[in-house]
Amino acid sequence: MKCDMDGILNILKPAGMTSFDVVACLRGLLGIKKIGHAGTLDPMAVGVLPVCTGRATKAIEFMMDKDKLYRAELRLGVTTDTQDSTGNVLSTCDVVCSDEEIEKAVASFEGKYMQLPPMYSALRVEGKRLYELAREGTRVERKPREIEIYSSRMLYINRSDGVRVLLDVHCSKGTYIRTLCADIGQRLGCGGHMSFLLRQRAGAFDIDSAYTLEQLSDMKEKGQVANAFSKVDYIFMELDSITLDETQEKRFRNAVAIDVSANIDSGEIPGYKGRHDKKYQVRVYSLEGNFIALGFLQPIEDKTYLKVRKFF
Repeated sequence: MKCDMDGILNILKPAGMTSFDVVACLRGLLGIKKIGHAGTLDPMAVGVLPVCTGRATKAIEFMMDKDKLYRAELRLGVTTDTQDSTGNVLSTCDVVCSDEEIEKAVASFEGKYMQLPPMYSALRVEGKRLYELAREGTRVERKPREIEIYSSRMLYINRSDGVRVLLDVHCSKGTYIRTLCADIGQRLGCGGHMSFLLRQRAGAFDIDSAYTLEQLSDMKEKGQVANAFSKVDYIFMELDSITLDETQEKRFRNAVAIDVSANIDSGEIPGYKGRHDKKYQVRVYSLEGNFIALGFLQPIEDKTYLKVRKFF
């Protein structure tokens, strides 16, 4: 049975599959052509992988900007060419750091810092993925990018098989955790690489509500797979909402900026009153409760207008 659901699936990606493998699997399982993921996970990594289908694919650009939460294992004293355990060993070194020194180094990366994207990454340079160039033995110049580590916390150190450090990292988009692990190892003077990675949360989606591919297959057989989808407005729930009457909706759908001063005065958008932000984002709904678009409020003279940012 073909599933024509528009929405977002919170997938628990298994190890050994690329993010594109997961998308291809779901395309076949659900019979959906328009489908894409919102944030690549390396094949060795496991955890939350949001996948959008149908009209919800329009939301991918907004989901990519969201923060992430990871649990990672850092193995100190061993560096690899991929900065993780799948690569070739480049160097080994005795680890003489104390637990306190390791904990301090892990926490020292909190805040904004310029991170150099790894060669083994999906970034494109002149039309080719960096990992494709790396496999060919070609290294190219990369520019550091500013990312932000909101928190970096050491959970546990295991010294029974080398020195392995378990840590939780809350970070901004564009952060490479394996590069962070390598940078921590470099700061400690012994080197290191990422030996395990679990994405616990990506924006609004966390691991507790994620579905395995096997679970979705079973739900499909039972005719229950629609229950696994989140509606596209779920990712915008932190925003205020506005409901348009029929006249407003018709004009708005024609991309006309509409006067919503009365909506503001009635207290419908409590977070906005008194702020007058130039582009205050809101969820836009019809009288029937259907999610229409992501819009923004704009004050012009003594009135407030609603303009469209993206229709869904």
